[in-house]
Amino acid sequence: MIRAIVSTGLAVLTSCPAWAQTAEKSPAFDVASVKPAAPITGNRIMVMMRGGPGSSDPGQITYTNVTLYGVLINAYGVKDFQISGPGWLDSERYDIVAKVPRGATKAECKVMMQNLLAERFKLTLHREKKDLPMYALVVGKNGPKLKESVEDPSAAAAMRQPTMGKDGFPVLLPGLAGLSAKSLKMMNGVSGASMTASHQSMAEFAEVLSNRLDLPVVDMTGLTGKYDYALSFSAEGLGRMRLPGGMSLPPPVAPPPGEGGAGMPMAGAPDGQSSPDLFTALQEQLGLKLEQKKGPVELLVIDHVEKMPTEN
Repeated sequence: MIRAIVSTGLAVLTSCPAWAQTAEKSPAFDVASVKPAAPITGNRIMVMMRGGPGSSDPGQITYTNVTLYGVLINAYGVKDFQISGPGWLDSERYDIVAKVPRGATKAECKVMMQNLLAERFKLTLHREKKDLPMYALVVGKNGPKLKESVEDPSAAAAMRQPTMGKDGFPVLLPGLAGLSAKSLKMMNGVSGASMTASHQSMAEFAEVLSNRLDLPVVDMTGLTGKYDYALSFSAEGLGRMRLPGGMSLPPPVAPPPGEGGAGMPMAGAPDGQSSPDLFTALQEQLGLKLEQKKGPVELLVIDHVEKMPTEN
């Protein structure tokens, strides 16, 4: 198997004054390169979104093998189900490298990316509200089966990693409650998927579920604490796994005999057993339930976008 790794460079976007001198102009990157990603070979793909203000590389944004779907999610601060546009937005992949002006903020960087998309992809869009199907996350009739997080000041505890159980899913270790609310591990395999988290609120959990279901999930549990949980379920029918930052992984594909997984650790139910679907797993393992409903959702509607970006 060959991992598709694409190298990118920087090309001059436009000659413009320094950041401090462009206060009256729409924010723009100093220089930027936007190009279609190299064709993917084999069954491995490296997707990367890194850099920018607040990161270890604040002066440069580097996106590799990203879809416009993922870039729009980051640039406009929306969820994937809020984007209405052509299907290729989540299939065509691009490499974007941009130099961030000194002193630019995260908010300004988002506007710069919006402007870059408008210039290179001729993107135009508008916002509108529409009643859409969604889910309410509620407590099951027998009550929640969640472990409330306990703060652990030990630095050593924060370094521990979940071990793998015999079913192929990670087992949450004691002490992981000391990690941040963003401590979430997700795995996808041929026969199943899993989520393992620590110190996470129900609102954050609802957001994770919405990324798997491609529909809004609203927290209506009434649970106000932080919780540790491990959830294993069948990935069948769920499609892509949407990762933090807008990145997505394709549905799992069974590898050829004798070979490993397709870029993610394999996970599955014990021999002779099948994983429950996500809805059943929520009730049986966490004592929670998803109820269907409808509600207003703000959409980002793509009026026009071109598949091939203009030259750098």
